Amino acid sequence: MAIRVTDMEWGSLITPHRLDKTGIRRGLLEELALKALYLNGEMSLIQLADHMCLSLGVVEEIFQFFRQERLCEVKGMVGGTHRIIASQEGRERAAALLSLNQYAGPAPVSLKDYSARIRMQSVQSVRIGCKDLEPAFEDLVLEPDLLLRLGTAVVSGTSMFLYGPAGTGKTSIAMRIPLIYCDSVWIPHAVEVDNHIITVFDPGVHQCISGGEPEETDRRWVLCRRPRVITGGELTLDTLDVQYDPASHYSAAPAQMKANNGVLVLDDFGRQRVQPHELLNRWMTALGTRIEFLTLPGGRKFEIPFDVMVVFATNIAPHQLGDEAFLRRIPNKIQVNHATEQQFKEIFMREVNSPRHQLNVSPEDLDFLVYHITEELRKPLSHCYARDILNQIFWAASYLHARPEFNQQLARWACSNYFLSEALKGARPQS
Repeated sequence: MAIRVTDMEWGSLITPHRLDKTGIRRGLLEELALKALYLNGEMSLIQLADHMCLSLGVVEEIFQFFRQERLCEVKGMVGGTHRIIASQEGRERAAALLSLNQYAGPAPVSLKDYSARIRMQSVQSVRIGCKDLEPAFEDLVLEPDLLLRLGTAVVSGTSMFLYGPAGTGKTSIAMRIPLIYCDSVWIPHAVEVDNHIITVFDPGVHQCISGGEPEETDRRWVLCRRPRVITGGELTLDTLDVQYDPASHYSAAPAQMKANNGVLVLDDFGRQRVQPHELLNRWMTALGTRIEFLTLPGGRKFEIPFDVMVVFATNIAPHQLGDEAFLRRIPNKIQVNHATEQQFKEIFMREVNSPRHQLNVSPEDLDFLVYHITEELRKPLSHCYARDILNQIFWAASYLHARPEFNQQLARWACSNYFLSEALKGARPQS
């Protein structure tokens, strides 16, 4: 899907060419540059500027300070700029700085600039229509009414419950919601708060859009797709606050901060290590006001925008997870039901015709599978059954070094293996 980059998205991200225009304390940038020089050895000013994602003009100001304080030595010239190395005094000071904080990556942006940018590219400001939803969910079999409800929830830019029985595709739906958005957002490498550096950009979460940025764009920001952060049973209250590393002495942003301007999926909600009511109480204000307060390692609290579409995917009824006060703050409650017979057959045929399967299935054998599941095993048609039952067939064929087949006998065998029902005599794959 193509990503649109509009002129507005470039707005006000012009590279600062003077230290006092970066929004960051001069001393912090000088310390960061000295640590980078110490760790990388001899560098040209252009290399140092690239490493710090700053303009050459800003780095030249830092260089003049280093010369004045005798923190560097000039080793020569290259490409019209100086090549420098940390002096003995510079190395000693850098080592002392690294013992206090080992961060030596790109320069951070200010909390003020970060908050302004998050509000400027809010997930609530995106215009969404039917044409945006259909490509995102084209590989799923969903009823038109469900697509309408999902579209309504996404347009709100707030939060939603996806609830219903296990195996009905709630996680698959939640993971595709970010694909609805066709625009891009700016993510900072790091944010400075009260002299603390908090890393935000995470290659495991943020999908970069390479190329196309104007030459004068502030490189402390990375152009990305709207984020998608997925968390499950590992979630605790601690992970929702700034993640301080006592070894490196700097911090990483929590999941919801990395997800700002995008989607945060809480999969299997209600089965986390933290009790649901504790998590709901933690976000009671944030979901209502779109503002959250985080805590620095020293205990100081600071405010950031909570511009996140939170998707609670659960097979627990919402009223069992929170009271009315909380449920009111999640305005979209979407039930995902079992598949109809027609939907199940369409899902099954999509699976058998997919490149990874390519299996011939007769209409009579498919009818038998549906009858066996619903009438003989007395189970509803979950969306996941098509894929899981076919997996049984292909795994058995692989084990037996046989060509995969699908017939009524094998359908019974696969179901008996998958549903833990009693295996029928004679229903086994043939070698």
